[in-house]
Amino acid sequence: MLIHEKSHNRPVELGTYPLEALEKDASIIELEAQIPASASTPYTSSDKLLAKVVNDYSSSLGRFFKGEVANQKAPLPDSFERRSADVKGAAYFLDTSHVGICHVVENCWLSDAKPLEHAFAIVLLVAYGRLPESDNLAHEWLNGAEHDIARLRGIEISSSLSGYIRKLGFNAQSHFEGNTLVDLDRLAVLSGIAERTSDDSGNALEIQSPFLGQAFALAVITTDYELAIDTPFKTGARVNKFHYRRGINGATSLREINRRSKRKSHLSRYPMEQIKRVDRPTTLILDDEVPRVPKRANFFVRARSGDLGSKAQKQVPRFAMKHPLTAGMGPLFGALASKQEGEVAAQKGSELNDPKANAKAIKSLAYHLGADLTGICEIPDYAWYSHQMDGTEIPTYHRYAVVMLIDQGHGTMEGASGDDWISGGQSMRGYLRGAEIAGVMSEFLRNKGYSSRPHTQADSDVLHIPLILWAGLGELSRIGELVLNPYVGPRFKSVVLTTDLPLEVDKPVDFGLQTFCGNCLKCARECPVNAIPFKEKVMFNGYEMWKPDVERCTRYRVTNSKGSACGRCMKTCPLNKVVSIDGALLHRVGTWLGVHARWLKTVMVPIAVFFDDWLQYGKRNPVKKWWLDLEVVDDVCVKPKGVNERDIDIDKDTTGERSPVAYYSANVMPAPNAKEVVLVNRKYAIKSAEELETVAEAIVRQKNEGEKPKHYTSTKSI
Repeated sequence: MLIHEKSHNRPVELGTYPLEALEKDASIIELEAQIPASASTPYTSSDKLLAKVVNDYSSSLGRFFKGEVANQKAPLPDSFERRSADVKGAAYFLDTSHVGICHVVENCWLSDAKPLEHAFAIVLLVAYGRLPESDNLAHEWLNGAEHDIARLRGIEISSSLSGYIRKLGFNAQSHFEGNTLVDLDRLAVLSGIAERTSDDSGNALEIQSPFLGQAFALAVITTDYELAIDTPFKTGARVNKFHYRRGINGATSLREINRRSKRKSHLSRYPMEQIKRVDRPTTLILDDEVPRVPKRANFFVRARSGDLGSKAQKQVPRFAMKHPLTAGMGPLFGALASKQEGEVAAQKGSELNDPKANAKAIKSLAYHLGADLTGICEIPDYAWYSHQMDGTEIPTYHRYAVVMLIDQGHGTMEGASGDDWISGGQSMRGYLRGAEIAGVMSEFLRNKGYSSRPHTQADSDVLHIPLILWAGLGELSRIGELVLNPYVGPRFKSVVLTTDLPLEVDKPVDFGLQTFCGNCLKCARECPVNAIPFKEKVMFNGYEMWKPDVERCTRYRVTNSKGSACGRCMKTCPLNKVVSIDGALLHRVGTWLGVHARWLKTVMVPIAVFFDDWLQYGKRNPVKKWWLDLEVVDDVCVKPKGVNERDIDIDKDTTGERSPVAYYSANVMPAPNAKEVVLVNRKYAIKSAEELETVAEAIVRQKNEGEKPKHYTSTKSI
């Protein structure tokens, strides 16, 4: 295969740094045992405004450090190594920098703490984000607050994982600076993720990572869940720099780390600045005809309301939470929803008058907090929902949107079918991280005197898709109501921050996706329920799109009995790849040609899709499967009745004749204040295809000043 074999064959549970390549030394355990137990110390935070906001969020998430334990143990593998691979894989999936596991020896408990009956510790190390350049406004915001931010991430991850282990039926408690019963530093040394330095007299000093120095925060989970343990690495052990530069055992190479560090902090790790910018999105949007729609029209809301029948209604509350890892993250996500509103300081920050400088600073802040891609746009009126769930009208209250994308994790996606038991976890990870990032940023801006609000999966007043388009983060794809980014494809979740802070906006992008998707049917071919169209684009509610069958998609996602939710289109899209120095050569060449030789696309796309299938991209990579297939039923983990184990099906029918799309236009949506069940009429929705315009017809009608189609008019309140 023309891929980076080492990366392809590196298990997710080994992480991105080659810790396994360090020389080990078991005698370190005895040395640490000779050091007296430490006493607890209060957490000393930075006095920066941003640090205060971050620590408020840390308090909200930190309260989940312990909780109820499931009253029955999960059906787990007997192999302690397999259990550890699951736990470590989960930690790296959640973006821990290093993770190690060790026994909790006696002097690991603080001298003034009452020890728990926990014999094992899972130790998490979270690296600091990049500090922006000195001429960037965000430099002053972040300088001194890096540790507080890394600590917040550690609290998020450790609280999620301890919740996961409790769902498995074992006791688990997370510990972090300011709220710990254990010596975090000692456990980091014992678990093989850090070393203890010493002075000239041999006195033990602070700890450090051989890859990150002291630029990190720690969190720990203690538990009675029996796991395979790691061995400390030898003091002074380092990896061979020549091999590290090239990528040891498929770990992230030093070349790639250096490449990222040399990019300006307001730029993502991906060269979006090389993508062609245009004045409007590459798909037609009839700005004055797009109807504003109520939240009640969202198909997940419709499923919850009973519009898709009793089976879907019953499954909606649990479909994404059926896996215990997702269930561990869920309470944290719920806690953030209550923090989306807040008071705005009376006085505006005097330094925030330059829209260009503000935009650079906001992007740098977003990347430091953990966003993967960020764009900014003005908000068109039609991007606002029209009504709240109670039927109250929503005003258009902010001018700008900061749109952030959270990568769902290429390694994990490599190991998955897309609709198996980790799919819901991939979504929840993105939603939780997005809510955390946008929440901190919004609260910070409110403290700076500018009205701001995060819009998350839990509560959003805006539709994300049009904003992702206008913010220049991708083009509308064949998947339909989903934008593809040129570097991560569809493998992301979005979060939006709206604000009145003056900002320089980005332009939409054109990387030739309409040609690509017009000649590629892979997502449609691989969709488990034929919800993605095979045929040409139509005009739907004022948008040019390959309109998916949202009813069919929603039904499958909420009732999937062999997995949690679904992201199969993300899994199988040819643009779901890694573009970096360490990425597959074929992908890097293909991406370069797609960006710099777009005139080749018509010829190149069929060839690219052929090779994508021939090389079996979209097939599950068993090396990358770290998670355990489990289902939570009535708060207890059980072995699921089945697991989706799909690979690719190149012989599947792609005519679309057997799967007509149901179109639910604005005129058949539930009323904004509808409380009762409004059952979908699928037969009518399929027949509605006859009333839709082609793109050419819509252009001609607009040119001739024809009337807007009647089905573009939203249902009125009852």
